[in-house]
Amino acid sequence: MKRHAGAVLSSIRIDDASDRRKSVQLYMGLRELLLSGGLSPGDRMPATRTLAQELGVSRTTVIDAIDRLVSEGLLESRVGAGTYVSEALAAQQKLASLPSGSKGQIAEPRLSHAAIHAVPVFSPRSRLPHKSAPFITALPALDAFPMAQWARLSARHWRKDRDHVTGYGEAFGYGRLRTAIAQQLNASRGIKCDPDQIFIVNGAQHAFSLISAMLVNPGEAVWFENPGAIGARNAFIANGAKLVPVPIDADGICVHEGLEKAPYFRLAFVTPSHQQPLGHVMSLSRRLALLQAAKDADAMIVEDDYDGEFYYGDQPPPTLKSIDTQERVIYVGTFSKSLFPSLRLGFILSPAGLVESLRRVYSAWQSGVPTATQAIVADFMDEGMFATHIRTMRQIYKERHDTLLDAARQLKDRIDVQPTRSGFHAVGFLKNGLSEEEVVRKSGDAGVVTAGLGRYALTPIPQQGVVLGFGSTPPDDIRKGVETLRKILG
Repeated sequence: MKRHAGAVLSSIRIDDASDRRKSVQLYMGLRELLLSGGLSPGDRMPATRTLAQELGVSRTTVIDAIDRLVSEGLLESRVGAGTYVSEALAAQQKLASLPSGSKGQIAEPRLSHAAIHAVPVFSPRSRLPHKSAPFITALPALDAFPMAQWARLSARHWRKDRDHVTGYGEAFGYGRLRTAIAQQLNASRGIKCDPDQIFIVNGAQHAFSLISAMLVNPGEAVWFENPGAIGARNAFIANGAKLVPVPIDADGICVHEGLEKAPYFRLAFVTPSHQQPLGHVMSLSRRLALLQAAKDADAMIVEDDYDGEFYYGDQPPPTLKSIDTQERVIYVGTFSKSLFPSLRLGFILSPAGLVESLRRVYSAWQSGVPTATQAIVADFMDEGMFATHIRTMRQIYKERHDTLLDAARQLKDRIDVQPTRSGFHAVGFLKNGLSEEEVVRKSGDAGVVTAGLGRYALTPIPQQGVVLGFGSTPPDDIRKGVETLRKILG
């Protein structure tokens, strides 16, 4: 084809089987050519009729694509002369042709001070699990979730009036869900509260980020359990907090050591009902000491009750919030463990003094969780399905816990697996000089997922051990996983 007829565009392919319209395919193909330098500024485009014939599409399809590129300024239409590649593309194509490693030629965005300081100290966090395998942590027994009931409730709400499910919803959370949560906390966790104190969030991680942004100035001290929850730790780091690693013993966080390191702390983060990851329940004396320390420092306490519903004894472990007479405890709960993780639903139970500030923040810039999701959960709770599900899960987790302990007897010379009173993970302390890193590596190579205690620690801890999740794993698979560990550890 002679040059005056326009550029030859034979590299563009139109897929007749694609779900994407042909005009969109042609637009994207031409756009890629223009931005990548396949066509030079000033080049003439072929006539629409010619291009349609070459590509085997209608002229209308070509005109739609060309008009869109003209409107974006990538092509220029000259009356009586045809369509040409915009001269303005010259600078863009020059940038695109630079080597990827060229420094100082392609601008890098300037990060905030918080991001600059946070990124290097973020704790490593592998991708959260989405399917079961021995011994994955943080994943509930998805195989036992009552999906049929959930589907029925979901269909009910999506058939309702569109305003009910498609609008922005209530700023602080769906009213019936807030009421259901308050009733559940009173009945099962011994916490008396008003629904107005409940604020719905997109999971516990959202809660920690919001709390730290509201209460902690960059550089202020936050007591943090060592070892402790990785996700919460990173949320505080991202907001510029100075994390103070406070050791854990059998009674919970060592308050006296926290006072020695940072007596004027701004916030303390704890998991008193089932310490993450060691599994200890904080003693009453330690709870009272922590509340007194917070009062003396005029500080607040964040209580993460991530799996408190799942206890095996006659009585559930008490919450710190239930004995908080000073209104210093911010209680955070999640449905990721009690229902399923992808729900991305949690809540903040605010102390009375923080309610008005949270209301202002939510009214100003919090978009909230989809109303339909909240409404389904509210029905699940109001109709008794949640309570039934929790009772069922307790039995399942106890069976899986007991299976792990029984099977782990064959590991007693290598790993001492500790019993736990609640939740769905246990800790195995390593014996006879076993290396934590080596156990994690070898078990991973054999298809068994273990997490070393060291990855939960802000600073080195004396214990060497692994965290073994059993919640999502059926008993037979737990036994197979233990047998695999026995073989690789010798």
